[in-house]
Amino acid sequence: MSAPASRARLGVVLSTVTAGPPQEFVDIGRLAEQHGFDSVFVNEGRGDALACAQAIASATRELTVGTNIANIYFRHPFLAASTCRTIAELHGGRLRVGFGMSHRGLLGSLGIDMGDARSHLRDYVAYVQDGLAGRAGSGFLQQPASSAPVRVYVAANTVESAAVAGEVGDGLMPFLSPMSYLPRLVTAARDSAARHARALDECTCVLSIPTFISDDADAALSAARYNLAFFALLPNYRRQWRRAGFGAAMDAIRALGRDASRAAAVKHIPDELVREVCVFGSAAQCRAQLDAFRAAGADLPVIAVSPVNEDRLVATRKAIVALA
Repeated sequence: MSAPASRARLGVVLSTVTAGPPQEFVDIGRLAEQHGFDSVFVNEGRGDALACAQAIASATRELTVGTNIANIYFRHPFLAASTCRTIAELHGGRLRVGFGMSHRGLLGSLGIDMGDARSHLRDYVAYVQDGLAGRAGSGFLQQPASSAPVRVYVAANTVESAAVAGEVGDGLMPFLSPMSYLPRLVTAARDSAARHARALDECTCVLSIPTFISDDADAALSAARYNLAFFALLPNYRRQWRRAGFGAAMDAIRALGRDASRAAAVKHIPDELVREVCVFGSAAQCRAQLDAFRAAGADLPVIAVSPVNEDRLVATRKAIVALA
């Protein structure tokens, strides 16, 4: 029997794209622990997600910390395994680390060639797992096995990436996956785990969900729609939402051209897509929507709080208290 909604596990993800000092992340981590949250994750945009996770872990006692996600193109897997082992051993195995491959255009702006991204993702995660098990490197560079457990997740917005999660990861970390499509991703991961003789109960789903809390339901819906318009300008997410049945809306946004503005794209974001991807409205409404995501296959929903007419970090603090 599942736990009642008030006691169900819940995480929060913080963004390194958000303006604010690292100390703010540490303070929010403490707040989340005080209010009974399971975990705090950090995504990797302009900052180092693993460094932030280490800082949060140092300031908390029981909270699970992690990345959602760390970029596989930003650090060699040898270093990634070493950093994960260090954090896990220092903090009693409280690390969950998610790895993903970002976007071709964004990486290209840094001079990074993605190559065959999905194959690279599979090989990268396998290498990190080997490093944590003491099977990577040789001679002077032979890595010791981690004395503390580290759960390694794979960013998976397609069934192909979900299969990689089942093959070499400990679970999957989708983002912006519609609720109705989530069971397909979970099934793909667990089927892959079974094919590779891996324990099915270890292949869990950590789902990051855009969250907009406000008693003004119309304002929350508007903020959520505007948020999704940003992601709809990125081809990866358009393909993801097209597969989930929102082809007409995605075609309309694609037709706007490569230089389309967010203001133009937002007009084509249907309310149904917002309901399938986000949680929004009052705290009570958000709790009910989170339970619906759990029922669809999210073992650990993780709120990615965006503001409704206020500062993002202020909104995040309020959401932690409201959903405690």
